[in-house]
Amino acid sequence: MTNETLNIWTHLLPFWFFVWRFMSMLCVTDVQNDSYSWPLLVYMGTSCVYPLASSCAHTFSSMSKNARHICYFLDYGAVNLFGLGSAIAYSAYTFPDTLVCTTFHDYYVALAVLNTIISTGLSCYSRFLEIQKPRLCKMLRVLAFAYPYTWDSLPIFYRLFLFPGESAQNEASLYHQKHLAMTLLASFLYSAHLPERLAPGRFDYIGHSHQLFHVCVILATHMQMEAILLDKTLRQEWLLASSRPLSVLQITGAILLGVLFSLSNIFYFSAALYRTPEPEQRKKET
Repeated sequence: MTNETLNIWTHLLPFWFFVWRFMSMLCVTDVQNDSYSWPLLVYMGTSCVYPLASSCAHTFSSMSKNARHICYFLDYGAVNLFGLGSAIAYSAYTFPDTLVCTTFHDYYVALAVLNTIISTGLSCYSRFLEIQKPRLCKMLRVLAFAYPYTWDSLPIFYRLFLFPGESAQNEASLYHQKHLAMTLLASFLYSAHLPERLAPGRFDYIGHSHQLFHVCVILATHMQMEAILLDKTLRQEWLLASSRPLSVLQITGAILLGVLFSLSNIFYFSAALYRTPEPEQRKKET
């Protein structure tokens, strides 16, 4: 039992849950002919990747200093890939009526790919600042995940708080609200380091902020998945008549570009670990 034990299990168990949901959807979908479901399958596939990568990172990061960094580089890449999968599903199913087939809609996924690449690079770079500039490190890492999430969520913000449109006024909106609430809570826990900062030593094994962050992220993903599934079902007739569905070339191109450039970032920063001398921990004055 260590401070990482529940960090491992809080994402390993949900990984199998999301795999089960993904396989269940595959079994009832005509993958070859049902192009309307392709964005959903991509999204559900990426939802399996990030919990597994996170669980592996927390499991193997203690092997060495460089292994720790490389494990989390892969973790950051998986999180950003999930963000891209979310953007693809949002583009296909959740856009409010007034934004469908607009210029913003046309370039939404392309810019999500760019955000994935930049965010992976920025989050990996932040690890080189952990010792010498810990506050800047934390700020860059939060920024690296906050801005692509904000971009991906712009259609949801517009839909919930401005003009949803007739076809988007459905039961999915409640799940979108719950998803946003859980994401905000997860972000707060990640940034604030509560409750362990109030009682140092008492939450080392159970109940510290990173475990709670994991739980909130998984719940947020579950709410998001339910919202997307409802939108896909309830808006199908309107979307097929009014929107331009993403082609297989657009979907595969976006995922492949995101994966290739993110892996390039990870390889670059992993190689840099072996070229860069380890900065010395600043000694406290006594």
